[in-house]
Amino acid sequence: QVQLVESGGGLVQAGASLRLSCAASGRTFSSYAMGWFRQAPGKEREFVSAISWGGGSTYYADSVKGRFTISRDNAKNNAKNTVYLQMNSLKPEDTAVYYCAARGNSVPSTFAYAYSYWGQGTQVTVSS
Repeated sequence: QVQLVESGGGLVQAGASLRLSCAASGRTFSSYAMGWFRQAPGKEREFVSAISWGGGSTYYADSVKGRFTISRDNAKNNAKNTVYLQMNSLKPEDTAVYYCAARGNSVPSTFAYAYSYWGQGTQVTVSS
């Protein structure tokens, strides 16, 4: 069982940066691939980025490639199990609720249905 809590969202102007965090609790966090998804009003949830359990493999949607960076911190004692999404050069079209997700598999996926655990989401609003 994994519990996820996102933070770091906010209202920023276009071109600014934000860093989202996803704090995970659970004894086997390091065994989970992690992903970030987002959902804008009236739109379906879409893939943003994902990272393998060890952090060695990362994946990005074309729309965020080169601007967003995903990383993770797998603490040995599970005291600080966190996934980050560094978002630079933000655009108004990045406005959405961002969700962190965990998959009980070492290999990430770009499909939301592949993830078993989800956070509550954090709002990111980018003004023009």
